[in-house]
Amino acid sequence: MWSTEIQAFGNYLKIERGLSAHSLDGYVRDVQKFAQFMADSPDHSLSPLEVEENHILDFFKILHDLGIESSSQARCLSGLRSYFQFLCLEHPDFRDPSVHIKSPQKGRHLPDTLSFDEIEKILESNDMSNAQGIRNRAMLEFLYGAGLRVSELVSLKLTDVYPDLGLIKVRGKGDKERLVPAGRDSFRYLQLYQEEVRAHMDVKKEAQNTVFLNRRGAALSRVMVFLICKDLAAKAGIEKTISPHTFRHSFATHLIEGGADLRAVQEMLGHESILTTEIYTHLDRAYLSQMVHDFHPLNRRSES
Repeated sequence: MWSTEIQAFGNYLKIERGLSAHSLDGYVRDVQKFAQFMADSPDHSLSPLEVEENHILDFFKILHDLGIESSSQARCLSGLRSYFQFLCLEHPDFRDPSVHIKSPQKGRHLPDTLSFDEIEKILESNDMSNAQGIRNRAMLEFLYGAGLRVSELVSLKLTDVYPDLGLIKVRGKGDKERLVPAGRDSFRYLQLYQEEVRAHMDVKKEAQNTVFLNRRGAALSRVMVFLICKDLAAKAGIEKTISPHTFRHSFATHLIEGGADLRAVQEMLGHESILTTEIYTHLDRAYLSQMVHDFHPLNRRSES
């Protein structure tokens, strides 16, 4: 029913509201993202007419935790509101579930950082006795072991993995490519996933070169990865707000705290500016002061 209603919504925008092709595509795309969220959620059997306010709030919480900018969230909410208003016109008894939802507020969000012990607890909470568990372990290894964005993880290609070199080729923001090192465990669990799970799947034609797949043989969605991370954190008894971005944030933080060069971390994360890396890894002034004290030659001279 979702596809039918969304198609009717597109026709309404084009014919009755006279929107441009660009605006129409944007509205429809935002509704399709929400439809995908509903399909991946425990309430996947609900129709558009059964959506409630809490479903929309959960959707925007995920967008927030995925690092989607508030301006993009606001635009998406506008698209959803138009969709539900359209449903009100088509179905007089339908009540708009978005009417009381406020537009997302501006502000930078940095996710909680996991300690290494918490990372291990999450890995241990993952059930490796089934196909999804094997896949999930490989995904987590790359999220934390290579600091990937969730968009980079779900778009990772088989032809971009170089286990002999210990590298993967990542397509980041702006479609910019970079080579990122990953640990032995990342490639070990990836090989296990490929041999024990992926090789036995009926893979969709468009996903033949995609590494991580859902049960239907298609590429995983970002929302699905979010739900997997959240579920495993809950099983591990971790009460922090967890998203795929938390693993990337923890990757960078642990490297910096372990003494890694900031510019090396910048390169691995794919940041254009070193300032972004400093903010991202939330280095505090005390840590930076200690770095200067320990390594600046003037300080060494004064102590000699």
